[in-house]
Amino acid sequence: MSQLINVASQKKQDSFPPLVIIGALFFIFGFITWLSSVLIPYLQIACELNNFQSYLVAFAFYISYFVMAVPSGWLLKFTGFKKGMSAGLLAVAVGSLIFVPAASYRSYPLFLFGLFIQGAGLAILQTASNPYVTILGPMESAAKRISIMGICNGVAGILAPAILGAVVLNNADEIQDQLLALTDVEKVGVLNELAGKVIIPYLIITAMLLVLSLLVYRSSLPEIDESALEAEGEGGNVKETGKTSVFQFPQLLFGVLTLFVYTGVEVIAGNTIISYGSFLGIPLSTAKFFTSFTLVGMLVGYLIGIICIPKFISQRTALTWSAGLGILFGLFAVFTEGMVSVVFVALLGLANSLIWPSVWPLAIDGLGRFTKIGSSLLVMAISGAAVIPLLYGWLADRFDPHQAYWLVVPCYVVIIWYATSGYRLGTSLKGGNPS
Repeated sequence: MSQLINVASQKKQDSFPPLVIIGALFFIFGFITWLSSVLIPYLQIACELNNFQSYLVAFAFYISYFVMAVPSGWLLKFTGFKKGMSAGLLAVAVGSLIFVPAASYRSYPLFLFGLFIQGAGLAILQTASNPYVTILGPMESAAKRISIMGICNGVAGILAPAILGAVVLNNADEIQDQLLALTDVEKVGVLNELAGKVIIPYLIITAMLLVLSLLVYRSSLPEIDESALEAEGEGGNVKETGKTSVFQFPQLLFGVLTLFVYTGVEVIAGNTIISYGSFLGIPLSTAKFFTSFTLVGMLVGYLIGIICIPKFISQRTALTWSAGLGILFGLFAVFTEGMVSVVFVALLGLANSLIWPSVWPLAIDGLGRFTKIGSSLLVMAISGAAVIPLLYGWLADRFDPHQAYWLVVPCYVVIIWYATSGYRLGTSLKGGNPS
């Protein structure tokens, strides 16, 4: 049985062991999440899809965050953090296992169902782990801790598409050329063989997730007595402000909107770049590595955050600069051509890196006993990664994948608004929001 501790005593204790466990979970988030960047072009070939249909991969995966975020908060109230994380890992394992029959029957709806179940499990994990990292230490350095977790996520994100891409896309260019010359019967055989390439990787992933779920369940990961936040006045006293509902915190609600558009542009930067490279005539054998370049940009940003926040720059400043770079790189991606344009799409990873770590502490500061449900709403905002990339796919079919990148510019405008003024609206906290 895990130890129940309050926030104040936890901050006086060594938070390193819990952060190591959470770091391992963030690695899993990154690995499972960024596999989608390879699955999109892979399933587009194997299941014969257009752009819009292929981006249903992202939709099925991320819409589960909208469906499961609030139920995840309720689940954590009953299970606590540790058991909830273990249950989330089990759900991701089930979703991964569904890929086996999906590949065997080359059933795109079954692939999408497996992705939905994976996303549901990750929704539970995200709902538990993000506030956990935020609470384990001073609020003003929360972005620094989340940036450290982001490195774990980013390293996995670099490895995942490279590993899966080497398995399923290693001869994709030859297969595409071969399909043009085959009869319908011959084509079915080739596509079935291509679909079957994911079976062994996902069986391995399933086994690893089951082992990790057991390890987390049996770990010494402490529980946090979140109600102590209210009594201690961490970030504000809920009783003094008279707040009776989570919807009375504007900084949270606008934070949800900000994360909705942010997760959309983050997934566009990582999940569209391989297909965009293919559209430009770059062989898939080369383009399959492009998502890793985007993730390298994110890692560089996380390192900057770890070094500079809060010693040299505040979380709000980091958020403002990140959104500004997003606007700049997005415009350059649209107004340049060829590999130069691809480089600017990859650089969106650098712009994106400090947005998630900076929005979370701004949005949940002062929520007190509403922290878990507030975190659920923020995790629900990850559904932006379901809606906005799907809109990108629709624009790519009607115009082209290059001009579709115009979509990211207004999203970054929303983020820069939150960084400069949106987070302040309705603030009635002691000492204001964290810097």
